[in-house]
Formats: sequence, structure tokens, C-alpha cells
Amino acid sequence: MSHITQSAVHCINPDCQRPYPQPWGNKFCNSCGAPLQLLDRYVPLQPLGSGGFAQIYTVWDEKTQTEKVLKVLVEDSPKALELFTQEAAVLCSLQHPGVPKVDADGYFHINLFSPKPHQLPCLVMEKINGRTLEEILKKYPQGCPEDLVLNWFAQTVQILQELHKRQIIHRDIKPSNLMLGSSLIVSPVEGEIEGDRLVLIDFGGAKQFSPSKLRSQSSSTRLFSSGYSPPEQVIGGIVSPNADFYALGRTMIELLTGKYPLELEDQQTGKLRWRTTIKVNPQLADLLDEMVQEDVRSRPANAAIIQKRLAKISQPLPPSGLFSQLRDNVKQASRQAFQRFTLLTQAIEQVLANFSQVVNKTIIFFAQAIIKIFQACLATIWAIILTSFGACFGAIAGFILAYRTSLGRQVVEFISSQLNELVPNTQLVFGADILVFVAAGWGTAWGLTVSGCFGQRRRFLVASLMGMISYSFGWLILQLITPKDSGEGLVAVILVAVCLLTLSLGLRSHHIIYAVFAGFGSAIGYAVLILLRLAPPIFQFSSQPGWSELYLPLTFFGCVGFFISLWLGVSYYLIVPGLRLLGWR
Repeated sequence: MSHITQSAVHCINPDCQRPYPQPWGNKFCNSCGAPLQLLDRYVPLQPLGSGGFAQIYTVWDEKTQTEKVLKVLVEDSPKALELFTQEAAVLCSLQHPGVPKVDADGYFHINLFSPKPHQLPCLVMEKINGRTLEEILKKYPQGCPEDLVLNWFAQTVQILQELHKRQIIHRDIKPSNLMLGSSLIVSPVEGEIEGDRLVLIDFGGAKQFSPSKLRSQSSSTRLFSSGYSPPEQVIGGIVSPNADFYALGRTMIELLTGKYPLELEDQQTGKLRWRTTIKVNPQLADLLDEMVQEDVRSRPANAAIIQKRLAKISQPLPPSGLFSQLRDNVKQASRQAFQRFTLLTQAIEQVLANFSQVVNKTIIFFAQAIIKIFQACLATIWAIILTSFGACFGAIAGFILAYRTSLGRQVVEFISSQLNELVPNTQLVFGADILVFVAAGWGTAWGLTVSGCFGQRRRFLVASLMGMISYSFGWLILQLITPKDSGEGLVAVILVAVCLLTLSLGLRSHHIIYAVFAGFGSAIGYAVLILLRLAPPIFQFSSQPGWSELYLPLTFFGCVGFFISLWLGVSYYLIVPGLRLLGWR
């Protein structure tokens, strides 16, 4: 005991600023004042780690002169306290060599006053000197020997039988929660191997159940370990004792194969594909496959059934004669052939399922693509109709204002007087056709906005004002370009007016891209029509134009409305998505 009496003491207050080292013999911590001798019996020596909501320490029991394990709840939530109290109650009620022993007074509370008054729940239990199966598995990366796994399997089932008899479900069986004692057994085959006393630890998720009310019970708390817990536990459903069998089956499969269960799962079905990776007793493999069934009803009903089957698997086979050997060889060959046939059938089914899935996805993809193309065409055609109609309607309204009312003459006089003030001694003469451009710009913007296509925010006022301004600016450029019968003037009008109008439409993103493609696309499209003599290169109104002179401006503004909608559709459905695909945000 000299190494104990000379050791330093560790404070268990989770808020202590300097928990270690504390002098042996001190009653209270020098840093926070917390008790160092718990119940005047247990002296904390060193932390062992943390698990769940608790911190774990090695403590010296001065009454029994032995080392024990202290588990301290550091989480202050009501649910954590409920689970911790439940674990203490379960361990205190059990007296089994496969479960850590807890004395009747092993669960208690310590009063702390730093940083504020509160109680710290504590649980003292037997210290198991050994290693977990998770640590032992690291020695066997290709999987543990079958005879070792069978031994651990049988011991765990015996422990579960005792738990289930007392109506307790562990709910967290996995290699890290199964520990072997430190005693050694000398085997002529394996040499020194771990002792055969297996202990189930960590009862933080244990739960009481009532067999008579199991079907009518409400769903349980959603506590699970990924890769080991059954589906009903993962989703927080009703958990029965065979949930422990599912987790145990997956644990044993991991110990046999050396692979984490999720690595063995089939991506399509979720079933474990493990039997072909190792050579194992077929009866043992069949039992484990039954235990890990997703359907609760397909698993073994109780621990006694598993024990009987394990006994048959473990018992040595009687010596057999020539006929028996031949029969066994035939059975083994038949079994192997059946397994290979089953694997081949599964492989063919998988290939067919994958092929069918690919075909279905391809058909759905093309169907969706055709629908999207059809919708894009309809939306673009709808925008073309409304924009062209709006442009023609605006041009007619502008023609009436300019040449059938006194407003046209007043506008011309106002513009001339303003230009003479800005640029004296000029002889520029402007006509009332500016009203035709202004109204056509308003109609074009209004038609585009009413269509609601191309992801617009539908800003009617802004778009209308900008349409009038952009077409007015285009008209001004037309007046300055010579010669006027070359067609270059109308192309320039389209380029400038369409670019400015597009920037005001309230599109969601890529505004410059829309403006450039709509402007240049519309200008080039109209230029091609001029070369093919399908559109007028110029139009001029006489001093008192008649209605017959209106068809040229209607043709011009209608074509502009057509091209701007067409190129906005091309940009929205093809160019901008392509740029996004290339990473241009």
C-alpha cells in the first residue's frame, strides 16, 4: 500500500481550477474547498477518462483497502440525472460476476459550494482490471479466433439472461462495453490469452421493462450506438429484450471479421455481407444472422434459445466412420454449392436492380429535361407575344400623341428651345417621333414585366421609366448618326436601348450577361433582317403622316420586342445556367 499512501489526491469538482495534485491526508481541496475524502472512505486518486455525461476516477477504499472506480455526473440536465440514477439502481440490484459490483451505499451525493452551492451525484463500483474487447480486437485486425469469440458470446448471453430475468435491458452492447478480467489462460495453440471472466459495463442506457405491458408501452428515449443498435431503438420506438440480441450479434460479427458493422452493410438492403469474408462455423453464422434481423419477430425470443444453440455449436463432434465422413463431405459440398448459388443469385439480382435503377433514372432525367424545355419554350413564346404586343401598342399610342394631338408640337418646341440654350447657334431640327420611341419603350418594358418570365422581380414603375429613358436615348443616337438610310442607326438604337432596358428589369443575377446578350443578340438579329430585306433600314414620318406610314415603326418595334424576349430566354435557360455550372456566381 506504500504507493497508495504516497500518492497525491485528485479533486472531483469539475469547476476546480487546480484539481491536482492535492496532498494525501487533506480533508478538503486547497483550491476550491471540495471534500477530498468522500463519505470518510473513498479517496480519488486519478482520472480514468470520461463516458457519456460522467467523469471516471480511480479511488482508494480505505475500508476494504482496495482500488475501486468512481463515476461522477458532471452534466446537470434532468435527463442525465435520470439516466445516472437509473444506472445506479440497476447496478445496486444486481449481484452477478458479469456485472460490476456496487455496494448498497455506493450511490451518494457530495455537497459542493464552488462556484455555487450544488450537489454532485457519485457512484462507486468494483474496478475491473482488464481490457475491453474493443482493445483486444486491435491485436487481431483480421478478426479474433472463433473459439475466443464463442467463449465471449456464451458469457454475454448468460449475463443478458440474468438482466432480462430482472426485467432490465442494457441497450448499449458493443465491444467497448464488454471487458475481460486480467487473469490469463495458457493455451497450447494461442499461448497466453485473456482470462475468461467477461464483464458487461456502462449501464447508463439501461432500462426497466414490463413483459405484460411491452406491446402497449410508449416509445423510449432515443439513445443508440451507431452500427450496433437495432432500427427500432435508433428511431426511438418500443425496445424489447431482443434489442440486446441484435447489438450482441453485430458485436460478435465485428469480433469475428475485424470490421466495423457499418463497413459490412449492403448499401441497398442494409443487411450485413460478412459470411464470405471469413471461414466460420455455419451454425454460428446462421445464429448471428438471425440475431441481426431488422424484423423484431425474426430474432431469437430469449437468451435460453441462444444458449441451447450455442451449446450445440460448442460440443465436439463424435468420431465418424467412412460413411459418416462421406455424408459430411457431401453435406459440406452441397452447402458450399448452395451458398455460391445464393451469392450468384444475389449478384444477378443486384445487377438487374442497378440496371433497372439506371434505366429508370435515365427515363426520368429525359422526361424532366423535355418538360423543362417545353416549359422554357412556352415561357419564352409568352414573353415574345406580350413584349411585341406591348411594343406595337406603345408605338401606336405614341403616334397618336405625336401627330393627332397638340402634345407633339409642344414637345418639339420644348426640346428645340432647351437645345438652343445648351448649344447656341445650332440648326438641329427634331420631330415629334420622339414620342413614338418613348411610348414604344414604355410598351416594351410593360409587356416584358407583365409576362413575369426570366425570374424577374416585376418592378413595373422602374422598368417603365427605364424603357422610356432607354428608347429616348436611342432616338437621340438615331438623330446623330449619318447617313440615315444605311440601317446602322436602327441597329445602334437597338443595342443601346435594349441594354439599358434589360438592366432595369429586376433580374435575379448576372445582369451584365443578360444586358450584353439581349442587346447584341437583338442588334445582330435585326441587322440580319435588314440584309435579307425583311425589315426596314429606316423610317421617317412626314409633317402630317397618315396611318399608312405607321407600318414601318410597328415592324421595327415589334421585331425589337421579339428579339429581346428571345435572347432573354436564351440567356436565362442556357447561358446563365452554363456559367453557374462553370462556377461563375
